[in-house]
Amino acid sequence: MPLPTFRSLAARRQSEKRVQENGVTGPEQNSERTLTPTYTPGVDVKKATKTRKIWIIISCVCFFISIIFLILTIIGNTSDKPVLRDTYFYSLDLANIIPSSADNIMLVNSLARSLGLHDFYQVGLWNFCEGYNGEGITYCSTPQTLYWFNPVEILLNELLAGATIALPAEVTDILNLIKIASRVMFGFYLTGICMNFLSIFIAPIALKSRWWSFPLTIWTFIAALLTTAATIIATVMAVIFRNTLTSQPDLNISASIGRQMFGFMWTGSAFSILGFLIHLCMSCCCASRRDVRTGRRKGRLSAYGDAGSDEKKRPFNQRQWTKMPKFMRRRKSGEVV
Repeated sequence: MPLPTFRSLAARRQSEKRVQENGVTGPEQNSERTLTPTYTPGVDVKKATKTRKIWIIISCVCFFISIIFLILTIIGNTSDKPVLRDTYFYSLDLANIIPSSADNIMLVNSLARSLGLHDFYQVGLWNFCEGYNGEGITYCSTPQTLYWFNPVEILLNELLAGATIALPAEVTDILNLIKIASRVMFGFYLTGICMNFLSIFIAPIALKSRWWSFPLTIWTFIAALLTTAATIIATVMAVIFRNTLTSQPDLNISASIGRQMFGFMWTGSAFSILGFLIHLCMSCCCASRRDVRTGRRKGRLSAYGDAGSDEKKRPFNQRQWTKMPKFMRRRKSGEVV
């Protein structure tokens, strides 16, 4: 019969500690002495973050729609083709213009034709087009980078010898303003379209962590700011130009704003702003994959299934801990302390 051994409680604890360090037991063997937070089994991370994924897809769709309308804005009035011919910032109607002097001028169909001018001129982002009523567009200038419309130069070059027209003095005064505004608008539109295009491909990064939503929010804000600023500049410039040219009723010049162009501009800007607002909200809302893995947020409760029934009842921002270690153990028969 073996004699019982006499060991102190401290010696037994040191022996158990050495056994654990040698890998005999540990967290893998469901040790009750570990205090490491555990991950709840049965959680579908992709399903838990499905709401965030849906909103990211919606933001990408908004950027895509914004790009389509902004491209229509940029290529408008570049040629005599359907949709493009009706897409312009503003149009001048000179069919019934009254000249200051018209020596040896024969009346042909309209006063504008008699003076060597066209009946209408319409302006786009890259060029201008001109034509006659009843015939449509007859000529479009070559598209130019940073283009701006100079009505004084164009009209004076087309006037026949001996004919003169007195344009409002305000038109000459705002030529520099039109030049600067047109070039700024041109740069803003191209930059905004490029940024919205890149946003479609970098937006899915926000699914991993809410920290990624912060730089994406800044990025989409700049894109929305540029497109909206360009749209506002175009609107203000067209309104000022129209009011200036029609300020002298004696000339009988009329001007109109292209409704189709403005519809494209504001629709594209609106979807760009909507995409920015979605990323702004996702910086503080909708659980990301990192939130679910670390336990900061739960996401969709349906992702936890039956195995996560206790997890569903557990409040937010709490982690699941294993049982605390027991400081007493059962004594075997014949063992003496």
